[in-house]
Amino acid sequence: MIERIWTGHRSVATAVGAIAIVAILAAALVIVAQPGGSTQSSGTPGGTPIVTPGDTQLAVVSPAPSDTAIPLPSPTDTPAPAPSVSPGPDWVYSDLDGVLAPPDQAHRLPMAIQIDDNAAARPQSGFTSASIVIQAPADGGEDRYQMIFQEGNATDIGPVRSARPYFVYWAAEYKALFGHFGGDVKALKQTIPAMANNIYNMDALSGGGCPYHRIDTRNSPHNAYTNSATLISCLLKRGYPATYQKMPVRTFKDDVPLAQRPASQSIWVPYRTGLVSYTFDPASDSYLRLTAGHYQIDPSNGQQVRASNVIVLFQGVTTDSVTEPGHNRPVVANVGTGKAIVFVEGQAIQGTWKKATNTALTRVYDSSGIEIPLVRGTIYIQSVPIGTAVTYK
Repeated sequence: MIERIWTGHRSVATAVGAIAIVAILAAALVIVAQPGGSTQSSGTPGGTPIVTPGDTQLAVVSPAPSDTAIPLPSPTDTPAPAPSVSPGPDWVYSDLDGVLAPPDQAHRLPMAIQIDDNAAARPQSGFTSASIVIQAPADGGEDRYQMIFQEGNATDIGPVRSARPYFVYWAAEYKALFGHFGGDVKALKQTIPAMANNIYNMDALSGGGCPYHRIDTRNSPHNAYTNSATLISCLLKRGYPATYQKMPVRTFKDDVPLAQRPASQSIWVPYRTGLVSYTFDPASDSYLRLTAGHYQIDPSNGQQVRASNVIVLFQGVTTDSVTEPGHNRPVVANVGTGKAIVFVEGQAIQGTWKKATNTALTRVYDSSGIEIPLVRGTIYIQSVPIGTAVTYK
């Protein structure tokens, strides 16, 4: 199996030092998005098979006293170093994240899988093999992930959960296989049929159960899993294409030299279900991801979860209680334009995100209107409601 690599990351730190728990200084910046503008509306292998907003303006304010206790890693946390693999002479750049990979993997059909983030679903599997990971608000004040795989190979992916319309629009950006376990009425009856030419649907509850299985170490509905090999096998059985369908790609750049990277940067992105944070590791030119103040480890391979790029999108969030009576479904306005922050190589770049149509690629531009280049490697997209305080220093 080929491990994913990041160009320019062939020398990595052998360990990351423990970080003491501290409070943010009063001078720390809190970025608050204000309304304005316009928008359009631990898994284990095996188991039982399943047969079946708006533009924003950023204000800089001082943190309130209640905002000062921001969790940082426990002193006992010691994340493992990033894997280092030398590329072969015939390797090419992957479409989704720009990393070098064998030709048969670099241009594979993207596979966008809906992932649970209920407390009972943690820790989830597959993070370290994904090219792009999106986290966004979901039902009941929780959030949900979409992991998008291309060149990476995950032995476990899950728990797999249901679809929501805005996640369908993200999958349509890459004309990806869309893997999910059912969905709300609007996603199943309206959005997915409307996107039939822009996604390759693989619904476990509607004739697409081929790649999914149940594990017996977790309770339903937090126990549906899959893996890369089975997904690829099942998409071929469905007659879906095996390769990227010539969709647009982002702008990538190589790593800056180590001497030009800052010594540190910390980022905190709050969700109602818990705080997501990142700490910059200059040796690997990547951000170590933390949840609830602890380094996040992928149980599928025991590796530390890392991001080469962290993109925060400030997006309008409303609810729909009409389409499906008895349910108050979330609506994330991910089509349109709004404010964004791009964290890359220890720098924070203020920008504007744009997604012109349901199928257009989400891009982020700087104040001059030029697309912000991303470093080659995993992209983490944090969609947060307008008004969310994203803190960094």
